Amino acid sequence: MKDHNFLDTVMEFEQQLESMQTQFEALKKFVALMMEEHQTLQMENHHLRTRLEEVLSHQEKMPMPLEEQKREVLDVGEGYDNLARLYHEGYHVCNVHFGTSRKGEDCLFCLAFLNKQND
Repeated sequence: MKDHNFLDTVMEFEQQLESMQTQFEALKKFVALMMEEHQTLQMENHHLRTRLEEVLSHQEKMPMPLEEQKREVLDVGEGYDNLARLYHEGYHVCNVHFGTSRKGEDCLFCLAFLNKQND
């Protein structure tokens, strides 16, 4: 009786090992795919960084026309005006509660942000 029980235990253990082997093979395939994708993304990232550096160095060599400089300053002013308008309409413009209703109460984070933008 004990030998029969021992044999059943060994056979059950063998089935568990086969199941684990199957799972291990699947895991190895998954890891191989992830490593391949990781390598591809690293190469793409490297190429994009190189291209970005080329574009930025090219832009630094070319002076920005006066009209574009004025437009850039105006865009910042317009953005500030939009945020100030949103704040006065009763919405948060701070990064803590952005877009939520202020319910009529002043927010120190919003005020500090708007004052920083104004400087």
